Amino acid sequence: MSTGKSEAVSVRVEPHIKLALQTAAEREMRSLANMIEVMVVAYCRSHNYPLDGVPDNTLPDKIPGAAAS
Repeated sequence: MSTGKSEAVSVRVEPHIKLALQTAAEREMRSLANMIEVMVVAYCRSHNYPLDGVPDNTLPDKIPGAAAS
């Protein structure tokens, strides 16, 4: 998604949230980090938050529940 060096973000979540994220990542054949990134992009787009530097094709059409941009 980016051409520059990525940055680390550390968060703590309840075990059931982590399991849901892992399940989603497995179903999409993605890493956990990539699944979270895709979900954040989808959320930002659906709520019209700015995504400076994120290409329009970053979010594939196949993501369930993703808003069309």
